[in-house]
Amino acid sequence: MIANHIHDALAQVKVLQEFILEKNLFKGYSGKARLFAGSVTLIGALILDSRRIPDSPWIHLAGWGIVLVICVIANYAALVYWFLFDEQARRNPIMLKPALDAIPALGVGAILSAALILHHEFNLLFGVWMSCYGLAQVAYRNSLPKGIYGIGLFYLVCGAYCLLSPCLTFTQPLTMGLVFFGGELAGGWVLIQDHRRTVTKRGNEE
Repeated sequence: MIANHIHDALAQVKVLQEFILEKNLFKGYSGKARLFAGSVTLIGALILDSRRIPDSPWIHLAGWGIVLVICVIANYAALVYWFLFDEQARRNPIMLKPALDAIPALGVGAILSAALILHHEFNLLFGVWMSCYGLAQVAYRNSLPKGIYGIGLFYLVCGAYCLLSPCLTFTQPLTMGLVFFGGELAGGWVLIQDHRRTVTKRGNEE
């Protein structure tokens, strides 16, 4: 009898924990924006891989810079849209705090990229970008759906491979394009599914 009560109490605690975690998940990122960014990255890689683009690391760097600008605008425009049109977020701006979790990893990535470019070590850039972006995903462990953590590990593994591979060069863009396309496709799907579950729960509560 006591064992049954303990079992029921533990089950209730687990449900409560899941409820609290669900409430604390950050809803500001857009799955569609990630899908778009992944597609832009793949398209950029295909363009850079074409014969029309000279085999110059500086030209490839400029191309990836354009891809970065487009992806950043898409993702953060979606974040701003969410903040402006979500009543709960507008009433409580501290809800934006999880968006800051990725800044350290991305900041280190920017510094490492600048250092490698200054020393003309272009071949290490893909690995650094993947690794730092993976760390940014891992940083969201407690504020985004669980699947994002696994995607972060995927980026870390790919980054380690690119850093250690003696054959990969910066002017071979398809590796970068395929990794980010696959990662952002999965990340977008995870966020879209989470959004659908949230909408469904709200509908059931009403």
